[in-house]
Amino acid sequence: MLKGKRVALFVTGSVAAYKAIYLLRIFRKNGVDVKVVMTSFAEKFVSKLTFQVLSKNDVYDDQSYFDDSTTINHIGLAKWADLAVIVPATANFIAKTANGIADNFASTTLLAMDCPKYYAPAMNDVMLDNPATQRNIMQLKHDGAHFIAPKVGLLAEGYSANGRMDEPEEIYHFLDQNFIDGNYKPLDGVNLLVTAGGTREPIDPVRYLSNKSSGKMGYAIAEVAQQMGANVTLISANSHCQVPSGVRVINVHSADQLEQQVQANFPHNRVLIMAAAVSDFKPDHVSSQKIKKDLDHDSLDLHLIKNHDVVSRVAKTKKPDQIVIGFAAETNHPVENATHKLKQKHLDLIVLNDVSNSAIGFNSDDNQVSIISDKGLIKKTNIESKSKIAKEILEILCKRLN
Repeated sequence: MLKGKRVALFVTGSVAAYKAIYLLRIFRKNGVDVKVVMTSFAEKFVSKLTFQVLSKNDVYDDQSYFDDSTTINHIGLAKWADLAVIVPATANFIAKTANGIADNFASTTLLAMDCPKYYAPAMNDVMLDNPATQRNIMQLKHDGAHFIAPKVGLLAEGYSANGRMDEPEEIYHFLDQNFIDGNYKPLDGVNLLVTAGGTREPIDPVRYLSNKSSGKMGYAIAEVAQQMGANVTLISANSHCQVPSGVRVINVHSADQLEQQVQANFPHNRVLIMAAAVSDFKPDHVSSQKIKKDLDHDSLDLHLIKNHDVVSRVAKTKKPDQIVIGFAAETNHPVENATHKLKQKHLDLIVLNDVSNSAIGFNSDDNQVSIISDKGLIKKTNIESKSKIAKEILEILCKRLN
């Protein structure tokens, strides 16, 4: 919770800098003390005086090095803050701080901080996707920084693409939900096993059967659980997602490999969250040679057999203090089908994805789920980021653990 906390709000040179004004108002409305730091380019977009009036505090910029004071200002501000929030975070500022460059008051202050740091990027989609920017973001994440991912939306250039900074209300909600005060973390010390991605069932050395799962939901759960204090092991099946800092990862390909790793690791974990999309079927025979196209025939017959239902098999073996959470992807009668699976598979909770909606679910950055227990529907989320949904799932898990 942010109420009563002290926030250093860094505003950098982007047209999205005006949103920092609205975020400041939300902070103040919710009892947060804010001191603003502006880069020289930020001052070309928004007024220093505006932030000073709204924050009721002095605003820092490059001239603050030279203020008459008994305090070294960038060190004093670094020690004052409970957390640092960079809104908007430009590609330039991300690059500087990722590489320890301190050539202005903002970057110098941030380098002197040992409190949690949260970046809300805002930039053109090509700049965001540039390998250099992605390397810098990964470096900052590796160093412990947190990112509030940008959205697909209308950019300053006049077209819609990824890179639009999240809205101030959503940024505040993310910070309020994710900032953990002091040493207390709700999943502190809990061993938690997560599966993610889509399995691949080989047909021959070059072909396989698979599904559309990107692994984003499972990776989001792993990242948020680690931030909440859990000791996280991630069993990942064929995903291009970046492994969250502090998470142990085991890479697998097929359903059989995934099952072997789940069976081996579950006894050492209090919680299993099966977010992976495990193939229901596999070929009963895998050719050791590439199957050649037969010019005399227009079809190829594959005989498929069922894969084991991994989560059901594991749930039957769980101890009284272990919790198993499954996922259900449904297209028709979703709640009824998911509830049936919950009971049939002996699950504690099931997370329902309605995959008939192409705007959410597989490969999307956003999702909407229903969380169901044996007593019925607990919660239906809004359409929101998978990180936020991960947080909501884990908050319900915390209540079960307690």
